[in-house]
Amino acid sequence: MEGPVARFGAVRLGALRFGAVAGVGLIALIGNAFAADLSSVLPTKAPPLVPVAYDWSGFYLGGHVGYALGGSNWSATPAGSSTPSLSGTVSFSNAYNFSSGTGSYFLGFQAGYDHMAASRWLVGLVADVSFPDFVGGTATLSSPLVVGTANYLDRVEFSGGLRGRVGYAANFGVGSWLFYATGGLAISYDQFTRTQLAGVPAGGSATPGTIENAFLTPRVGGVVGAGVEVALASHWTAQFEYLFTDYGTRGVTFPAGAQHFDSDLTLSELRAGLNYRFNDDMSTSADKAVTPPALQTDNFAVHGQTTFLEQYDPPFHSPYTGTNSLIPNEGRETFDATAFLGWRLWNGAELWVDPEIDQGFGLSSTVGVAGFPSGEAFKLGESVPYARAPRAFIRQTINLGGDEQKVDAAANQFGGSQTANRLVLTIGKFGVPDIFDNNKYAHDPRGDFMNWSVIDTGTFDYAADAWGFTYGAAAEWYQGDWTVRGGIFDAPVMPNSTDLDPAFSQFQWVGEVERRYELWGQPGKLAITGFLTRARTGSFADAIALAATTGTPADITAVRQYRSRGGVSLNLEQQVTEELGVFARAGWADGDIEPDAFTDIDRTAAAGLSLAGKQWGRPDDTFRIAGVVNGITKIHEEFLNDGGLGILVGDGMLPHPGLEQIIETNYTLPVSYFKLTLDYQFIVNPGYNEDRGPASVIGARLHSDF
Repeated sequence: MEGPVARFGAVRLGALRFGAVAGVGLIALIGNAFAADLSSVLPTKAPPLVPVAYDWSGFYLGGHVGYALGGSNWSATPAGSSTPSLSGTVSFSNAYNFSSGTGSYFLGFQAGYDHMAASRWLVGLVADVSFPDFVGGTATLSSPLVVGTANYLDRVEFSGGLRGRVGYAANFGVGSWLFYATGGLAISYDQFTRTQLAGVPAGGSATPGTIENAFLTPRVGGVVGAGVEVALASHWTAQFEYLFTDYGTRGVTFPAGAQHFDSDLTLSELRAGLNYRFNDDMSTSADKAVTPPALQTDNFAVHGQTTFLEQYDPPFHSPYTGTNSLIPNEGRETFDATAFLGWRLWNGAELWVDPEIDQGFGLSSTVGVAGFPSGEAFKLGESVPYARAPRAFIRQTINLGGDEQKVDAAANQFGGSQTANRLVLTIGKFGVPDIFDNNKYAHDPRGDFMNWSVIDTGTFDYAADAWGFTYGAAAEWYQGDWTVRGGIFDAPVMPNSTDLDPAFSQFQWVGEVERRYELWGQPGKLAITGFLTRARTGSFADAIALAATTGTPADITAVRQYRSRGGVSLNLEQQVTEELGVFARAGWADGDIEPDAFTDIDRTAAAGLSLAGKQWGRPDDTFRIAGVVNGITKIHEEFLNDGGLGILVGDGMLPHPGLEQIIETNYTLPVSYFKLTLDYQFIVNPGYNEDRGPASVIGARLHSDF
């Protein structure tokens, strides 16, 4: 799906592929430095304060999060004139929008070197790069005789800088603090867009709807600021800083709009960051890996991950294509980096916030196959990395007795213990599959299978925005071998939308019953999951009837009204040996009504296995194979044959419908600080179309976490 910020530029994608790979390398290096120790953030006695003689000298790497405020003054000069005819300002200060998840926040990385003299004065050099969510703004231009009516957009795509800093490591007798001033060179790469809304500009050719873009347009300026950094424990430090940046003036010409725009840009930024300081680690011999101590506190935890996935579908039989068709002979990649930041609020309560940087596209812009081959691809893409905050939630665990169970620290989970019988309450923003439809062997696109209808039940049309997350609340009651789960979640403002319903008038109920058991001494579980969505969705029969009346392709958007759609699924996992596990899923959903958020599947059945490599002498390797069959109802097939478009499928016609059949197999092995997965998927009847395919998808995934 193409959202308001989607940009499908092959040239830009290729140019920035190097940036994504470089980002993976940087995260891997940070992950090595953080090491596995950080993943064991256990509730321990708070670490002692860092000695006041802390040495700030050495190299460091880290990440930051921040919020930007500022704006731009612009002027527009008609072609052939030397005098601006219009001028104005654009505010770049955007409050957080809870419906769309957008705002002028940003995430990034920094690397630097400091040298501290015996007097405790310090000089250093730092380079940083930041990726915003939406640091930008728009202005509407109106002059009937000169430009008609047009919209002007200026936004920062990404920014960076090279700064020096001078500071003093103060001795307060408590901890170790660094106060510093900083300044240097700053650069941003901006997108400028002009959209003709009405009329035709004098001397131009733009008609209403004409869009002109200038991507990755550089601005160069200067930055000054000040900050404070505090040593936390061992090599870890936290920093807080304010930066003011003046990017100067930049000019952009829009030929069709017959206008030249000049604009300046100033931004104020507040940043918070974490650094890992190598100090004497850099002198460690090359054959020894750096193993720093963990950052352990009673109430704070940090984890992270990065994943790079490349997929390619070779040429296949394709006599025709439509808007939502899988395109042959295409390669695409995705990259993401996530920080999992946890705070222990009170006994049993945890707050987790997961800022994330995303980049890339799914094959064919994430359309063409109902069981889409990459769970790392979202429904809209960006060539340039951008920031999101997919999760921010509170979890409360109330122990109710029974055997005490150890809980290992992990992403979005503090280490410690819990009782077998317990009540778990979760509220905030998260993914419905974080809690429901879980399966040990097939649920994580960063760690096991990749296909959408293998990692989740294809008919489970869970409420979500285009990134797969929503606001809601869930309760889980664990009692003996049983667990009962229930939740209510916000639905998108319209099917397959980037925005969630701000009024919560469209919503979804989800319920699940899980039974754990042992079979021949091996653990297993069976879960039944059901959902009921109340939202403004369309009936396939109504869309077909309207198309017959108008003589136009079936349009589901024209027949939407408030109604219900439900479904139910089964989810089985069974350990056979310590190395071998099997799983199966099956699901049904109402096939008369369009899906609201996930994908176009009304019936599904999947099964597979996961086998560790101990038997062939590679215990850290894993082999997996799975098969899935997806189907839709007859009325759904008729809708697609009449030219209708679903969430992911729609070839413009469907004269010969068939079941979509997929086999996925992959092999995972450790490579340095990564897990490398080589993946192959064979897809028969992509998009339920017997006229197209079969298609193959070849993939490779690099993943690292700490």
